[in-house]
Amino acid sequence: MRIAVLGLGEAGTIYATAFAAIGASVNGYDPSDVPTPDGVSRMPSGADAVRHADVVLSLVTAAHAVTVAGDVAGHLEPSAVYADLNAAAPECKQDVAAALGDAGDRFADVAVIGSVPQFGAGTALVVSGPAGERAAASFRALGADVEVVGVRPGAASRRKILRTVFMKGLGAVITEAMDAGVAADETEWVRAQISAALTGGEQALDRLDQGTRKHALRRAHESEAAVDLLASLGVSPFVTTGVASRHSALSRGPAQDLEALITAFAELPTAAIGDARDRLGMVDPRVRSVWPGPRLAGRVVTVLCRPGDNKGIHEALTRARRGDILVVDGGGHSSRALIGELIAHRAINRGIRGMIIDGAVRDAAALQEAGFPVWAVGVSPAGPYKSGPYRIGTDISLGGVVVHHGDIVVADDDGVAVVPLADAERVLADSRAVVADESARYQRILADRAS
Repeated sequence: MRIAVLGLGEAGTIYATAFAAIGASVNGYDPSDVPTPDGVSRMPSGADAVRHADVVLSLVTAAHAVTVAGDVAGHLEPSAVYADLNAAAPECKQDVAAALGDAGDRFADVAVIGSVPQFGAGTALVVSGPAGERAAASFRALGADVEVVGVRPGAASRRKILRTVFMKGLGAVITEAMDAGVAADETEWVRAQISAALTGGEQALDRLDQGTRKHALRRAHESEAAVDLLASLGVSPFVTTGVASRHSALSRGPAQDLEALITAFAELPTAAIGDARDRLGMVDPRVRSVWPGPRLAGRVVTVLCRPGDNKGIHEALTRARRGDILVVDGGGHSSRALIGELIAHRAINRGIRGMIIDGAVRDAAALQEAGFPVWAVGVSPAGPYKSGPYRIGTDISLGGVVVHHGDIVVADDDGVAVVPLADAERVLADSRAVVADESARYQRILADRAS
């Protein structure tokens, strides 16, 4: 049997070594400077690696899977099986099969169900695709338990993504709990609580904690695919969206704390955030800055008030933490002000960064003089009632946008953008990409003008 392995990372090395150990002739290719596994012939290109191979294993990551398949398609043997083992969405596997062209009828979607570093080449697999049975036979020769689930590319990966909802969620919550234990100086106690709940005890804890951190970027992509799958099934992916965000944060090194996240958002224009969120989460422009020039970013404390009544704002000031932003649903009522100069100075004394109010304010000049950032629907000299009722920490509506307690809000002269905390890491990365793209286009425009 002749095997080609594209991608000699951790999993690729394990499979290449295992096939070599059972007597297969194994060629490998990886553009990175990674070690060549024992018993494997290193090839200078993917095309060279797949020539004469009976089975081609692709382990190049989902981001490159389609491109690599297209690059080697014309060099495959007429009978060669192309098995894609990358953790990817079902749609990606279908795109890989399409990229193979005429070789698409020899494609196998291989979903790895478990940890290859832990279980080796015998890790359980789910396989689908036109060449599913042929691919399964190759992996069974390594001692793997293989389940074939039909001939449709993507069917196997769909099952893996369903498993991702639980497994990646478990890893994410363990890393977050361990980080919290460290921050609270309760590491050993938290560790003991988690270990006691896991069948594998401390060994399982370490594997999940360390594995999640080590493979955070790949698992972020898997979790994002899980978010899409859940949404397509009509299941609200609230938790899984947070899991994807947690993995994204871990992929950049030590987990980014909330204040660092807020600081990063403070450097971004609301327009870029809106573009990154497909124009969602942008508050109606009737909620405007009371005075020109302020910028604001912070954690939301939600307040729901009866129109024209500010009792809830007074109470929220006693509960909010330093650096928070009060976001007030005042029903869009503009005839009575919910705050003025005195409340603003109380907020400043409490360390509140600013307020965003779907209602009116007064003492506009004094607010500007105090340097207290406020966004509101208008200014009215009429004062508020103070009888309630109110709610603090409940979901509210702000200019047509649903806001959750603990979300991140960013505001500038253009308006107000709300970023769900669970999706904040992805939105931050996408917003930075928008800024970079617009900066590059702006420079090209200037260059065209100069020429």
